Amino acid sequence: MSNEQLNAHLEFFGELGVDGIRRDAEWCKRDEPPIAPVAPIAPLVPVAPLAPSSTGAIGLLDSIRVDLGPDCSRCKLHTLGRKQVVFGVGNPNADLMFVGEAPGADEDIQGEPFVGRAGQLLNRIIEAIDLRREDVYIANVIKCRPPGNRNPEPDEVAQCEPFLFRQIDAIRPKVIVALGKFAAQCLLKTDAPITRIRGREFAYRDAILIPTYHPAYLLRNPSAKRDVWEDMKRVRAILAEGAGT
Repeated sequence: MSNEQLNAHLEFFGELGVDGIRRDAEWCKRDEPPIAPVAPIAPLVPVAPLAPSSTGAIGLLDSIRVDLGPDCSRCKLHTLGRKQVVFGVGNPNADLMFVGEAPGADEDIQGEPFVGRAGQLLNRIIEAIDLRREDVYIANVIKCRPPGNRNPEPDEVAQCEPFLFRQIDAIRPKVIVALGKFAAQCLLKTDAPITRIRGREFAYRDAILIPTYHPAYLLRNPSAKRDVWEDMKRVRAILAEGAGT
């Protein structure tokens, strides 16, 4: 790593509230907080099983993309100014998946989730746990931009979320990070505020789901970066545990 890259990482760690890094092994083991057990959640809505594919997750995702279609008209969003369907992007065999709410203006133009300012911050968060954007998979609950970036409405969710469930089942990540209140509430079928469910872990479709704040929220409330860093440290620990088995 170059000095310039190291300085950029240290600057970001500072924004997250990390005030120093040491290599002493004993220091790294200091006073780690106890890990809360994975909490069970209500039974999930059943989804039709995925057909087997000789090409694995890539073939399954391609099949889902074809089923969704490039000009989906299942809900009213196709009449409300959206430019294109934003399917998802990343490693089809990722151990870590991020789920957001819906595309914004930049995403609607480029056809890829999390490419605006919030997406740039998400990239830095991913890099902070020693991964790259191409190592993970990123998708949204809703595949089309709601007008004015309003919250998706129930009928829109009902039409779109089955495709997200199929994406999750195709990728089979070890960890799913729900970015923000809407994604967390949709996946967990709860109306609990993000402040109450953040910091907890949930069993979800053979993965562990960790809700955290949306990067757009962090842009407005930088003090919340420390909480997100704690969540991402737990994500990194779970992935490391899986790699050791």
